[in-house]
This record gives sequence, C-alpha cells and structure tokens, in this order.
Amino acid sequence: MPEHTTILSGKKFNITLDRLCYQLIENHGNFKDSALVGLQPRGIFLAEALQLRLNEILKPAKVPYGILDTTFHRDDFRTHKGPLLPSSMKMEIVVENKKIIFVDDVLYTGRTIRAGLDALLDFGRPASVELLVLVDRRFSRQLPIEPNYVGLMVDSRASQRVKVNWKAAGEEDNVWLLSE
Repeated sequence: MPEHTTILSGKKFNITLDRLCYQLIENHGNFKDSALVGLQPRGIFLAEALQLRLNEILKPAKVPYGILDTTFHRDDFRTHKGPLLPSSMKMEIVVENKKIIFVDDVLYTGRTIRAGLDALLDFGRPASVELLVLVDRRFSRQLPIEPNYVGLMVDSRASQRVKVNWKAAGEEDNVWLLSE
C-alpha cells in the first residue's frame, strides 16, 4: 500500500479556498464579464466549491459556471485499448468575449489544460483564459502551461502522486501526497 502524507486539510484547506476566491474577486469583480469552467473529471469539485463561496461573498451577484469535458480533445485519446466514456458536460454559459477561468484540482503535465483549450473553442472565442489550480506540481510539466492562481505548490518526484479528496465526492476535504 502506498504511503501518504497529508499536505492540506481542515482549516488550512478552507483558508486556501477563501484566498483563491478573494484573488478572483480582485481580478474579476462581480464576474459580469467572467465565468468559471470546471474541467472534468476532478476540477468540477473545486469549481463548484469556489462558485458557492463566491456567490455567498458577492451576493446578490451569481458567478457563471460551466463544466467542460476534454475526453475527445486529449492528445492520447486514441491510445486507449477500450472505448472511452466521456464525462458529463454542462456549458450553459456564453463563452464569446468572456474572461474564462479554467479550474482544475492538480496541474501536472499540462495536457488536460491543452485539451480544455481545444474543447472550449467549440463554444466560442473567449476574451481571455486564465487557469486556477488547487495544487501545482510545478516540476512535472510537459507543456508550457502555468497557472494564474495556485492554492499550493508541491515539489514531488515522478514516482509520487497528488490526490485531492472532496466532501462533494463523499470524502473529507484534503490533499495527499502518495509515495509508491
């Protein structure tokens, strides 16, 4: 069984989410021209948590929110042996000329973000795209992609994994570093 170290939990987890919300408000105000887009599969939990907090802070304003599936835009989708099952998608927001904030739990190689950019263009041309991640594994990038908003930076070895657990998925909110 892999060893694990908790690197973010409890009060620090909540403080990190609050800090990310206030950074977003600092740059996007009441989100009149901006929208959050959670990337499937695990970025949606962070995006939903941020949207709930932002809606509470910005009452009565509502933060526009979408869920984007990148399955068939990935550069490795043809290498799978079996059929791929896409995740759900809910893009009921206007993308055209909006400032889009991609939300994902962990930034590792950058390939999901690249796929997300391709998938987003199916819905229009945004004014800009920013990236918010809870965890940045900064020494693992395969593509030149950097986040605009980071909850936590983790320097990890290739043999390690970062796992984010969410209450919304039936677990306790925390981040683990797993070592094989």
